[in-house]
Amino acid sequence: MAFALKAAASTAGSASFAAAGPRRGAAAAPGRVSFRGAAPVVAVRTAAAAAPAAAAVAEDKRSISGTFAGLKEQGKTALVPFITAGDPDLATTAKALKILDACGSDVIELGVPYSDPLADGPVIQASATRALAKGTTFEDVISMVKEVIPELSCPLALFTYYNPILKRGIPNFMAIVKEAGVHGLVVPDVPLEETDVLRSEAAKNNLELVLLTTPTTPNERMEKIAEVSEGFIYLVSTVGVTGTRANVSSKVESLLQDIKKVTEKPVAVGFGVSTPEHVKQIAGWGADGVIVGSAMVRLLGEAASPEEGLKKLEELAKNLRAALA
Repeated sequence: MAFALKAAASTAGSASFAAAGPRRGAAAAPGRVSFRGAAPVVAVRTAAAAAPAAAAVAEDKRSISGTFAGLKEQGKTALVPFITAGDPDLATTAKALKILDACGSDVIELGVPYSDPLADGPVIQASATRALAKGTTFEDVISMVKEVIPELSCPLALFTYYNPILKRGIPNFMAIVKEAGVHGLVVPDVPLEETDVLRSEAAKNNLELVLLTTPTTPNERMEKIAEVSEGFIYLVSTVGVTGTRANVSSKVESLLQDIKKVTEKPVAVGFGVSTPEHVKQIAGWGADGVIVGSAMVRLLGEAASPEEGLKKLEELAKNLRAALA
């Protein structure tokens, strides 16, 4: 998914992400999850410690890492669309997931609507607000996912915030998600140093926890993120908030090169990616995947009817897929 901090949570319109880590000199308020980061709380596990669980997941060809591995063998770039669950309603979300799968999506990212979506841009914020206004709950989303996933050929990653996880208890949340058939998680509001328990519990349930890195992430920290991220590494292409843009930052190419110098794990680029021209350009720069969020969400949430939204979503997905052929 493409996303960013709201302007109110950033300085001069810039975004800093929890997984990507704090900028130098930033401090977090005691007792709160902070996008500005915090002093290390739990030591980051080494790659050797995480390797057995990661290897087991990768053996599953329908896992996220297994999917990327298969695409790499074919010399292909993954298409990773994002939509918000419950916008305009869960029945339409279920249909949208099937359409995205049928159109050749390689991994689908599904956002769980949340009342305080600090890590989302305006389009996805509005989408979450609409879904919540219609009464969409986490339990509703999981119930729908459990029914739809058996009909999908590609893995599904759930995008959720940390508070809903804590509310249910990390072990219990992971068990619920696994039982529903989900393959991976993106949790943007947890600093790298505090992901140890999440990664441990995710690994116990064969769930891959995707971490993020940004243009402002220091190289040393980026290497640590690359070391422990599972499924793929999410490269945020630019600072600022999400939304469709005319052009993708030319810095993405050098950022990709920097990450690929320190890891062989797949790297997917998101944030402002919205057109066939964008995905073709990013694939040409060497990305293993491209993530398209706001453009998809807008089509579904702002259409005159669910049927119109689904039709437009299918058209965009086919065009994006064709650009990566």
